[in-house]
Amino acid sequence: MPMKISLALGKPEHLSRQTAWGCLTTNLALPGFGSLVAGRRVGYIQAAFCLLGLGMMMIFGTRFVLWHLSNWSRLHDPQRDQFEIIAETWRNARWALLSILVAAFTWLWALITSLSIVAAAKKTESPPVPPRL
Repeated sequence: MPMKISLALGKPEHLSRQTAWGCLTTNLALPGFGSLVAGRRVGYIQAAFCLLGLGMMMIFGTRFVLWHLSNWSRLHDPQRDQFEIIAETWRNARWALLSILVAAFTWLWALITSLSIVAAAKKTESPPVPPRL
């Protein structure tokens, strides 16, 4: 029988602390997916930005590394103008740096969401009751 895959949100009502911490660690690994498990709609946007940032890093980061390796001797020539080298490196590295910024922004956003999920779970948790003697 084929496996059914669903993109439905998790149940947003009361999460246990253990589930909230699980959502936090999931958001640290893949931003947005822990928010979806916790029932937060913002997780869809976070996951989209996460995948966009990771894809951009793969494409533009690889392109920059290959460019740098192919121009290694020219870039490390002490006879060349250093400002020209910096300007050329910036022109080739800016998209890779933008992709890192997108991924970092998404990770921080997911971290803030995760902390709010954990705080909400602490508020809804019943206080520990000592055992009856």
